[in-house]
Parts: sequence; C-alpha cells; structure tokens
Amino acid sequence: MINVIVELSKYTILTLMIVYTFHSFFMVMRQDREEERHHLGRQRTMIFFIDTISFMVIYLKTWNIMVLIYYGAVLIFFVIIQILYRIFYRKASFLLLNNMCMLLSVGFIMLCRLDLDAAFKQLLIVAGVSVFSLVIPVMIRKMRFLNKLTWIYAGIGVILLAAVFLLAQTSYGAKLSIMGIQPSEAIKITFVFFMASMLWKNVSFKKVIQVTLIAALHVGILVLSRDLGSAVIYFVVYLVLIYTATRHAGYLLLGAAGGSAASVVAYHLFGHVRQRVSAWRDPMAVYEKEGYQIVQSLFAIGTGGWFGMGLCQGSPLKIPVVKNDFIFSAICEELGGIFAICLILVCMSFFLVIVGISMRIKNPFYKLIALGLGTEYAFQVFLTIGGATKFIPLTGVTLPLVSYGGSSIASTLLMLAIIQGLYIVREDEDLESERHRKDAAKKLRERNAAREKYYSEA
Repeated sequence: MINVIVELSKYTILTLMIVYTFHSFFMVMRQDREEERHHLGRQRTMIFFIDTISFMVIYLKTWNIMVLIYYGAVLIFFVIIQILYRIFYRKASFLLLNNMCMLLSVGFIMLCRLDLDAAFKQLLIVAGVSVFSLVIPVMIRKMRFLNKLTWIYAGIGVILLAAVFLLAQTSYGAKLSIMGIQPSEAIKITFVFFMASMLWKNVSFKKVIQVTLIAALHVGILVLSRDLGSAVIYFVVYLVLIYTATRHAGYLLLGAAGGSAASVVAYHLFGHVRQRVSAWRDPMAVYEKEGYQIVQSLFAIGTGGWFGMGLCQGSPLKIPVVKNDFIFSAICEELGGIFAICLILVCMSFFLVIVGISMRIKNPFYKLIALGLGTEYAFQVFLTIGGATKFIPLTGVTLPLVSYGGSSIASTLLMLAIIQGLYIVREDEDLESERHRKDAAKKLRERNAAREKYYSEA
C-alpha cells in the first residue's frame, strides 16, 4: 500500500510543479494586478500541497516522527514569512517571494530525505537570516549613500578573501572557509556593490582600469585559494557589468580573451583543475578516483528517467557530497527529469523577474546592482547543474536556495532581500512618474482653461 502511495505521489507532485512553473512564466509576461493576485494564491496552494505530499511520503517510508515535526516547522516558517512581507512590504514582488519559497521547499524536502539533522540546521539558518533580511529592503530604500562607499566595498572583499587564503584549511582541494563560514559567498554582494558604485556615473577608461584591477585582485585571490567556482562567477559578473555600463564590445571581447588565457594557465598550474577536467572528459576512465562523483551523478540522473523513482526509492546517498554539490542529481533520481526541468524553469523565471527589475529601474546604480546580483544567481545555477550533468567540469558551487550550506543560502537570501528593496524602489519611481504626469496634465488643463477664459473675455 505504501508503495502505491509513493508511486501516485510522484505524479501528483510532478503535476503540481508543472502547473506552478506555468503560473511563474505567465506572471512574468502579464502585468494585470488583479490577475496576478489570483495566480499568486494558486502558487501558494501548490507549494503547500507539494510540501504536504512529499513529507507525508518521507514519513511513511521512515516512520520517523521528526519528519512530521520538521514539516510543521517548515509550514510555520512559510506562513510567517508570507504574512510579514504583506505587513511590511506591500509593494514587494510576491512572485519573487513565491519562487523563493518553492525553491526552499524543494531543498527542505530533499534534505529531509537525505539528512534530517542537516535539514533542521538549514531551516534554522534560513529562518534566522530571513528575519534579519526583513530590514534590508527598507535599508535599500532609505540609505541613499550606498553609492558612495566604493572603496569600503573593495576593502572588505579583498581583506576577507586574503584572510581565507592565509588562514583557511584546504577542503576538497580548495581553501573555502574560516570557522565554518565561507566569506566568498557574502563578498559576491559587496563585489557587485563595488562595481556598481564605480561605474554608475563615470565609465571613463581610467575608471574601467581601476575596476579591472580590483576585480582581478578578487579573482586572483580566489584562484590562489583554488576556489575556482567562485572565481568564475566573479569574473562573469565583472564582464557583464563592464559591458552594460560602457556598452563597449571591445571590453567584453578583451575580457573574454583574458579569461580564456587565464583558464589555460590555471589548468597547467593546478593539479586540482587538471583532475576535474580529466573527470569531465572521460569520468569512466578515472572512475575509482576523481571520476567517481560525476559517474554516480550520471547514474542517478539516468536511473530517475522522466518521472523519477519516487521519494525514498532511489540511492542518492551513493553520490559523495550529494546534499551540497549534487542535490540536482538526487532530485532527478527521485522526482524525475521533468520535475528537474521545471525546477530549472522556475530558476529562469526568477532570473527574468530580476532582469525585469533592472530594466525598469531608472537609477543607474540600482540598475547595475540588480543586474549584477541576477547574473550571479543565474550563473551559479548554470555551474551547479552543468557540473552535475557533465555539461561542464565540476566547480564545487551549490544550487542556490536548494543545496545544503549555511553561507551559500544566507548570502542568497540577503541578495533576494536586496532585490526586493530594488523592486520597491522601482515601484516608488513608477508612482513618482505617475504623480509628475498627473501634475503636468493638471497644469496643462489649467493653462488651457485660463487661455479659453482670456479669449472669451477678449
């Protein structure tokens, strides 16, 4: 009987995910407020049912009462965060909030299935950071001096990265964290703020050189620390923001050429890089060593097929570091390839919302911040999924909001809080523009009325 319930549940969960994904893209394309509220309500309902069905299946397969306690805690968290945003930020993007909750839900479900202790730790971190992040949007809205802290952003980034390089222990071939905290995740935010504050007003050649030197310092320290995944993300953000600010294709081409040359140099300098490239080229040839992770990941994806094995029916724990770097493979194995594609599309919808904010906001400083943070998010998703599917070599980065990792999920939640603040700023700009338009129309009507009165009296 339990196996029948598990089998039926995977199709129900898949159907709910497909409908949720459709609503996400529908709301990106449509701007009708009343219609949007209707679809947002449906999305929240689908998140609730996906969570309820998934945790029920995990409980039936494990008979662990802690699963139900965890489900209750997750449900309370989502209810509270939805209510608090509606109380404090009525102008926030609730599509962005729903997508955040959906991705967190998928992460909570998979972590509960893989490692319940890790799942509780993740929920505790998410709840704590979410409460703190509630003040971020109002800070973005009120603190008009953020574009003046250019060298503070640069100094924080360089000092913290240098501290990791000098003090951190090597883990999985790279120096990543100090006392369990990975500063490179938080510095993604300060790096974007640095570049935006440098380029929002002045894009002279001198400014571009200054930005390039500081960006090269960030990337260089990460390369020396062998945190190559973060180094690639920083470099891509640098290229995107330089091109967006200057609209000069030459900078983009020169940067891409320099990055390609640096990749070749890194391949010859670091054995860690050569191992990952070797595992990517032919993982079966090095199956017993560096190819083991990627082979197990591909086995899991292939085993799941289109519809998945069902929760607790696969063997994702055979993949090393599955809850951090390969959670996408576990999702494919147990929830199926179609569900995984929908997950990618939800991430894409997430990115499109952020790009839409960037395009519509008028303040150039905020515009660059939104684009930079959106690029970081999208490229990190690409690196994680690309590495798990053998599309690109492994980089060791996590899937935002889904994978286990305190530093990663904390920095992503802070990024999203900043983006919510930018969305509210954009709404304020729209209201101000509408007010100016109405004032101008009123003055025009008054002038026309005065002119008509003057001619009638004459």
